[in-house]
Amino acid sequence: MNIVIIGGVAGGMSAAARLRRLDESATITVVERSGHVSFANCGLPYHVGGVIPERSALLLQTPEALRARFELDVRVQTEAVRIDRDRRVVVVRSLMGGSESELPYDALVLAPGARPVRPAIPGIERALALRSVEDTDAMVAAVGGARTAVVVGGGFIGVETAENLLHRGLAVTLVEATPQVMAPLDPEMGAPVHAALREAGIDLRLSASVTAIGERDVELSTGERVPADLVVAAIGVRPDTGLAQAAGLEIGARGGIVVDDHLRTSDPAIYAVGDAVEKADALDGSLVLVPLANTANLQGRRVADLIAGRDVRDRPVLGTAIVGVLGLQVATVGWNEKRLVAAGRAHRVIHTHPLSHAGYYPGAQGLALKLLVDPGTDAILGAQAVGRDGADKRIDVIATAMRGGLTASDLAELELAYAPQFGSAKDPVNMLGFVDENLASGLTDSIQWHEVENAQRDGVTVVDVRTPEEFAAGAIPGAVNVPVDEVRDRLDEVPEGDLVVHCAVGVRAHLATRILQASGRSVRNLDGGYRTWVAGMASRS
Repeated sequence: MNIVIIGGVAGGMSAAARLRRLDESATITVVERSGHVSFANCGLPYHVGGVIPERSALLLQTPEALRARFELDVRVQTEAVRIDRDRRVVVVRSLMGGSESELPYDALVLAPGARPVRPAIPGIERALALRSVEDTDAMVAAVGGARTAVVVGGGFIGVETAENLLHRGLAVTLVEATPQVMAPLDPEMGAPVHAALREAGIDLRLSASVTAIGERDVELSTGERVPADLVVAAIGVRPDTGLAQAAGLEIGARGGIVVDDHLRTSDPAIYAVGDAVEKADALDGSLVLVPLANTANLQGRRVADLIAGRDVRDRPVLGTAIVGVLGLQVATVGWNEKRLVAAGRAHRVIHTHPLSHAGYYPGAQGLALKLLVDPGTDAILGAQAVGRDGADKRIDVIATAMRGGLTASDLAELELAYAPQFGSAKDPVNMLGFVDENLASGLTDSIQWHEVENAQRDGVTVVDVRTPEEFAAGAIPGAVNVPVDEVRDRLDEVPEGDLVVHCAVGVRAHLATRILQASGRSVRNLDGGYRTWVAGMASRS
């Protein structure tokens, strides 16, 4: 069997290596446009910043090593220029000498990845991208003679690049066209990221775009000009579908190659995997673009299984992701609240602020967690975590629970590893389950940070049950302070009517809520407490 794979990074190389392990007799050819295969593209920003000092550490395999171990014919600096579906051949061109040749195939795998978005603005040719080893080399060279940099785009790559340029000593401006960086986060969860960027010295420009790039600066939509010896375009990526489109393969509404659950394109002899294809969303089955390494590598493995005759299917995606930002871990899975609201989908929201591990053990760090739940079925719809430690494993546990079909209340039942340096006897994930149990059963009710102002207009009283010292340091306008330990003795001082009760993060307020409910009062606990309210209000400024 002749198998040709176009694209030699995550999905393509995973497919090639798995195919060899399944079929020793197949002829497997990998075509890669760049000069490198199987490189660590997620590590590229960190080589720019010097965190990964050796360039060779990014190069996980070479064509020679792949031939020696897997008997693969890997052709770098070779571009696939045309697919002849009738004859089942791929026309390839050497980028070294320009000669063309044909590769016959019984099965063809497209794994071309995605291309950086390049907006049509004056001077865009000066902006560098960061998608390949060659891009990295160009950026490392440019950094050497630069003092100022503008990074355009506040997504994963943009934020990582901004941090690493800062690490190299450049004065960095990060420009994001929307009101927040890290679009998978909801606004109140993004506020700590904004604070971390600004505290580190990055000039964060939100709700602004670059309208022109000059020789030594950029012009913003605000009319300002910002110094920029170096400009990085990190606006996002689009599926690289040019070859597939030219071959007449079906392209979906999202701009990716359409595949079925066996990863076949509209031509049954041609498969496609990775960032170039549309995937099924795990929550509603809609087609989405999820350019993440885990999914690309798994699809590469699955397509190899399918070509070898094994009966497997592509799995839907949750979009589980994490990024490091100046010491913060920022992790997400599933849908955010913005997307749920836009889709008109009912949802319950839970915010908590636990410590990463037992507070009495040195080094515990604060976490901000957000869980989104279907109020009808108790299904987990998504989660977000931001903190300096422990965000990764909490999101991984929740992602596993979602994959396994566990409900939000089931999180309370998880038996998770505990020692004081690693977690708490009631792990933060368990605590999310406890809170959900209370809400789902009707034991308590909650209100969200963005609903408080309207509730106050409607006559609801906000009762702050923190200490007087905490209250004096900052409070919700109009709130009445009755410390939790005094609530039972001061019930007659609590104003009549409906109440919203809050503390710093929600724990003390839960007790106060139960005390007030027992006295016949109508009470809602401010979800996530004052800390979430502050973060939410900061996201509006």
